[in-house]
Amino acid sequence: MNRPSEPTGDPVLEQLASLGVDHEVMACDPALADTAAFCEAYGIALEDSANAILVAGKARPDETQPFALCLVLATHRLDVNGMVRHRLGSRKASFASAEETAELTGMQIGGVTPFGLPTSVPIWVDGAVLARDRVVVGGGSRDRKILLPPGGLLQLPGSEAVEDLARSAPPPEG
Repeated sequence: MNRPSEPTGDPVLEQLASLGVDHEVMACDPALADTAAFCEAYGIALEDSANAILVAGKARPDETQPFALCLVLATHRLDVNGMVRHRLGSRKASFASAEETAELTGMQIGGVTPFGLPTSVPIWVDGAVLARDRVVVGGGSRDRKILLPPGGLLQLPGSEAVEDLARSAPPPEG
């Protein structure tokens, strides 16, 4: 694991360094950045991969739309219509579109990470993520991932552990 100390001009790496989060940057073929393809190609167990998913709450016309960045294991499914909707205080919630995600985070799907976000958005980490010894998260772009102890996610401003944010998904039929 490393901690770059020199300014890089890269908000993801700079925030990792400023927080003192032990991590390893893993190069990734952008064509293999989506979770299942990445895990298969690079020998990472799905249960050691955490997806960063931007969720949007439905706002009333006079309110600002609420968002949250949720981190859940690849083996789990985010409880969007239950826990997430309730925590957002919205009557409806849904996955943000690729366009909304890029606009709010500055990142493409397959590379979204909670590190280096250009705006303040709550970061909710499912308890199952924190139970792992290490997790791989997006690296801010589709050409890299970040491997780190999951406790490093809680060092981020605005992050918190949320039990039952996601539920274990049934294994894919094969």
